[in-house]
Amino acid sequence: MSRKTTTLMRARDRDRRHLLRGAVAAAGSALLTGCDRLSGNDSFVEVLKSAQYVSRAAQKVLAPRPALAQEFAQSDVAPVFRSNGTLDPQDADYQALRGAGFASYRLTVGGLVEKPADYTLDQLRALPARTQITRHDCVEGWSCIGKWKGVPLKLLLEQVKPLPQAKFVLFRCFDSMDGPTLDGSDSRYYESIDLDDANHAQTILAYDLNDRPLPVSNGAPLRCRVERQLGYKQAKYVRGIELIESFDAIRGGKGGYWEDEGYEWYGGI
Repeated sequence: MSRKTTTLMRARDRDRRHLLRGAVAAAGSALLTGCDRLSGNDSFVEVLKSAQYVSRAAQKVLAPRPALAQEFAQSDVAPVFRSNGTLDPQDADYQALRGAGFASYRLTVGGLVEKPADYTLDQLRALPARTQITRHDCVEGWSCIGKWKGVPLKLLLEQVKPLPQAKFVLFRCFDSMDGPTLDGSDSRYYESIDLDDANHAQTILAYDLNDRPLPVSNGAPLRCRVERQLGYKQAKYVRGIELIESFDAIRGGKGGYWEDEGYEWYGGI
């Protein structure tokens, strides 16, 4: 791919993101006009609670579900893929797995499925894989291009057979975000996506980065790649996957660790 072509593609991608943000901002302004007057109205409060879906709806208009995120050339890959967030989980179960080279690692897939299953890393590597060179966009404002290889999440879902009531895929991770707590509460990272994104061609469970096993600082032994969303949706250190109908009763009820802290549930780009 020529430098001129790459520059044009990036400019077009920026324009699409600006248009999306403008649509979301306009929708948000319309919703919040007169909010002081309407804040006591239960129906209006419910509308505001569902506002997280506005950006998802706008995204689907501009980029329908099967649309692919931009992929790049090998020459675009960063020599070192930037690490962020948790770099080395100190949780005892993770440290034990790491110390043994993840030999006893098992990915559990369950919840609202007909056939719950678990997979070793060798079993995951033996399944059909997808390799993609994509750009990771962080909510903090930086980007980095990496080459990922992993098993399409869609393939695992086909094997476990989600039940009709399943609407979301929940990722449970190894890394505790707030350290040990006196009350035993769970602060391990978690994330969720809907079935549209779960079945997207570029949504993979990556075990390799830049032609090498995934480094610990980037989420070893397994991380999710949801290429049309921001970095905080790319769950690292994945230990289990659950098919669920709703995340209302899970932790803060917003669908993810950072969402419980105020981030948007749908982090589309």
